[in-house]
Amino acid sequence: MHHIHIRQSADLLHAILTDTLPADVQMERYFRAHREMGMRDRGEVAGTVYACLREKRLLEHLCQGGDFLCLTAADRLRQGISARAIGDLGEIDLGALTERVRTLKPESLPLAVRYSLPDWLADSLVAQHGAEETGQLAQALNRQAPVDLRVNTLLATRDEVRAKLAEEGYDCERTPYSSIGLRRATREPLFRTAAFKAGLFEVQDEGSQLLSIMLEPKRQEQIVDFCAGAGGKTLAIGQLTANTGSVYAFDISAKRLERLKPRLRRSGLQNVRTAVIRHERDDRVRRLAGKIDRVLVDAPCSGTGTLRRNPDIKWRTIDLPALVADQKNILEAAASLVKPGGRLVYATCSLMREENEEVAADFQQRHPQFRTVPANDVLTRRHIALTMPDNYLRLSPHRHGTDGFFAAIFDRGT
Repeated sequence: MHHIHIRQSADLLHAILTDTLPADVQMERYFRAHREMGMRDRGEVAGTVYACLREKRLLEHLCQGGDFLCLTAADRLRQGISARAIGDLGEIDLGALTERVRTLKPESLPLAVRYSLPDWLADSLVAQHGAEETGQLAQALNRQAPVDLRVNTLLATRDEVRAKLAEEGYDCERTPYSSIGLRRATREPLFRTAAFKAGLFEVQDEGSQLLSIMLEPKRQEQIVDFCAGAGGKTLAIGQLTANTGSVYAFDISAKRLERLKPRLRRSGLQNVRTAVIRHERDDRVRRLAGKIDRVLVDAPCSGTGTLRRNPDIKWRTIDLPALVADQKNILEAAASLVKPGGRLVYATCSLMREENEEVAADFQQRHPQFRTVPANDVLTRRHIALTMPDNYLRLSPHRHGTDGFFAAIFDRGT
């Protein structure tokens, strides 16, 4: 069977790396077209493809090139499957490849090859963190993420949900920083559980949960989630305001907001309103100018903080200047909503200074009426056991076990 899986994995890897669609979308499409594949076959192929996306440069070094069949075979050999078990792959010399895998000395390779980073990302991270910490970060980004859950505290406590999931055969740990989070080390179909169907939790990275907490929402407030997407943070905010006031979920994509609808129904929240906006200067935005207590901007970004889940991002072309221009425009528009005494949180799931500190500093410089709130002030008030070295919140997989996140907190003067 191994050689069939390796060929299927190579086909899928080729489709992902020669198209602009995200890896998970391509994968769904591929499995729909190959209905004859059983659950185990799909699991094995998906595992191989993700491993190859994570370690592409190291595998290319072993293969002395970018042949997709060779990459998938090299990955299987590195997982301990023998050349004999793989069988005949035609044009690939498995004997020579096995020998290269056996004698590989990763520590002798350049950092970007060893940790399978594109040069632009490796250079940027080394400039920010130095080589040693970049190595630790890159290693953590190449590991599979755990499954984090955000408990719906309107319906049950964290420990009640933990007990219910344990009864259904899924033991969870408490997340260390978010008081509303649970974590499982392995991926399972948790969406089939009675606890999920009853609205007791949503899947959401612990770092993402902390972003909503940085907003410090209070009861009866008017709040806007400016780039709401499928609404994970919107739901968290709605819950933090105890289902009072109004939470507006804005997004330019109707399709993304559509995915919030079933989640909203399950949650039991009554205080969320969704609105598709054409652009950041939409009339709906203008009408709320100066009226909103708190605004969260989880800006569209490079997504480099999510490489544990989306390793294909490493091999895509990213137009950083265009992203930064968008981020500045969106932040500008979102700031216009904030009333005197209100709060604005700018966040990304990026590791890039250009999208993070530089956007925040640029905004601060042009808007003296907003002052930067040290993240540590909020962390202390919310009893979160984290300390940041400066004013910004920065989370990363090698230090905090979360995806890579950045947040800058601004309060508008009265």
